[in-house]
Amino acid sequence: MKITFYGHASLGIEVSGKNIIVDPYISANPKASHIDIDTLEADFILLTHAHGDHILDVEAIAKRTNAVIVSNAEIAGYYGKKGFQSHPMNHGGSWNFDFGKVKYVNAIHSSSFPDGSNGGNPGGFVIEGEHKNIYIAGDTALTMDMKLIPMRTKLDLAIFPIGDNFTMDIDDAIIASDFVDCDKILGIHYDTFGYIEINHEEAIKKFFDKGKDLMLLEIGDFIEL
Repeated sequence: MKITFYGHASLGIEVSGKNIIVDPYISANPKASHIDIDTLEADFILLTHAHGDHILDVEAIAKRTNAVIVSNAEIAGYYGKKGFQSHPMNHGGSWNFDFGKVKYVNAIHSSSFPDGSNGGNPGGFVIEGEHKNIYIAGDTALTMDMKLIPMRTKLDLAIFPIGDNFTMDIDDAIIASDFVDCDKILGIHYDTFGYIEINHEEAIKKFFDKGKDLMLLEIGDFIEL
């Protein structure tokens, strides 16, 4: 499983010969100006919620690649009415896709489209594929529901928002890593704009002092599990 960071909360995942894009907000992010969305491959697009900084490039990518949009029922229906392929999910439900199993789990946030349409309830994803398991928390506060995840799935990586103001901060993310029983963390949703700028060295040290590994990738860099 290969995971590439495209800036903000945007990720590319290559698993079992399939390409997944998560929360594509790339083309309007000046920090990701070197990423060309017209070159990104996508068989599936996973969306945690409907905010503009998570869905900006969905239609451009889906139109070119014919990717299946996977999200909650409201978001899937929104894009389905526009003629895009979609797969609706809801909290607690899972589905076996051809790249692996996906479960839609709780997140505490808000969710509405930029045009004011209902974006349903926000969520996160637990993905099991190629004998590796990851948790994409989405935009969320720290929540006790995270303790449910390791009851079903032993994680190899947890992907947490860490920028504060709109989501968890560093200290809450450390607690979240305890809740999900995973010490390998990929940080997202930081530095894109002023509200969510962080001190990288301080963040990494805080995790290290708790015996945990926080990865802050450069945009375009990747890790392999």
